[in-house]
Amino acid sequence: MIRALILTLLMLCPVAGAQILPGPPAHILPGTLPGGLPGSLPGEPGLSGLAQQTGGALTYEVTRLEHARKLQIRLLLRRHADAVEADPDGNPIVRGEVLVFSPTDAALAGARAAGFSVLSDNALATLGMRIVTLGVPRGSSTSRALRRLRRLDPQGTYDFNSIYMESGAGAGESTPTPSGAAPSSAAGKPVARSAGADDAIALGLIDGGVGTAQPVFKETVVHQHGCGGHAVPSAHGTEVASLMVGRSPQFGGAAPGAALYAADVYCGKPTGGSVAAIVEALAWLVSQRVPVINISLVGPPNAMLQEVVARAVTRGVLIVAAVGNDGPAAPPLYPAAYPGVIGVTAVDARRHVIFEAERGPQVAFAAPGADIAAATEPDGFVKVRGTSFAAPLVAGLLATRLHELNPAAAREAVQALANSAIHLGAPGRNPIYGYGLVGADLPAPQPLSDAD
Repeated sequence: MIRALILTLLMLCPVAGAQILPGPPAHILPGTLPGGLPGSLPGEPGLSGLAQQTGGALTYEVTRLEHARKLQIRLLLRRHADAVEADPDGNPIVRGEVLVFSPTDAALAGARAAGFSVLSDNALATLGMRIVTLGVPRGSSTSRALRRLRRLDPQGTYDFNSIYMESGAGAGESTPTPSGAAPSSAAGKPVARSAGADDAIALGLIDGGVGTAQPVFKETVVHQHGCGGHAVPSAHGTEVASLMVGRSPQFGGAAPGAALYAADVYCGKPTGGSVAAIVEALAWLVSQRVPVINISLVGPPNAMLQEVVARAVTRGVLIVAAVGNDGPAAPPLYPAAYPGVIGVTAVDARRHVIFEAERGPQVAFAAPGADIAAATEPDGFVKVRGTSFAAPLVAGLLATRLHELNPAAAREAVQALANSAIHLGAPGRNPIYGYGLVGADLPAPQPLSDAD
């Protein structure tokens, strides 16, 4: 989990650890948030308010969380330098691969003549597009190879095979509770549904594999895709899925018992979460006519991902995505920031946005996402935090309103959810909470106590 990751990286970069200090670090002025934003944003206490609430002893866990993805990237690059490298902005990409969108025969011939090889040629019929993966010439960096392809074919669309990462994690310091003894503070009654109602609700998930042996999925149909047909369960994928469709006497997600179409884009590989895998997963979900898809992954802008997202949205798919945990001053992360995507931020039990959440026009909704319970591998519950875990709640709520691929119905579903939202922050849709808070009355993802 993230805590174990950070402990490993602290040996490499000691300055990254969380601090418990009597006051703010020297680089954070009183009354400001990391990045220089005002400390008293609408609807939240700011650091000075938090100092009063905690008796003057601030725990700078936020610093650790804001930089968790960057530390995760550094560790990935160090451990798997043979398969992963950094793009010019430091984002991880698959080493030696460049993606091209629907190339002409002449463009492919020119690439081959320049020493590139065709590694895969994937026709995505449901989206009316084709993605070709090119292998770069021996001895060339991927960045240099991409620049060369763009010079050879200025009219073509080329980009890195970028790697997208999870946007939140379970609390590593918490021991999962066996499912047979689910904590009462995490317990809630599943949402009541009439016989056969679940069959009409379908949700899509693009994440790590789902551990279907988890008891909360016992009465749920989970269609898994990817990894050559071999299940590779992951903690993150299982936790996110449980908040979408999980159901048991002790627990229920936002759409408990709904059919789940889960595409594993990681498969336990260092290059997992690549654009090529996400694009293929989106095409599969569209082919299954799944109307709502959750993506709790974040990364840089990418031309291939942008194109496939746009085509899915045009067909009436609602794509719900976590806005990310890189901090309030960080640049936007994707796919949440693409037009038409429903970006989701996270709030704590006091309905304050979590400090590490990104801000901006990409935020459409807020949902609970701090220290809430989720079912994890293999059969327990764990405390989770991050925008990763707010997004599946919004996806589940939208899925109860949208049962088919229909652009007009998709817009109506979003508007209906916005009308039901609890408004927070500045008037109108704002860059912190979007339209407002939804899912606050869901019965199951309640906070776990420290003893749980």
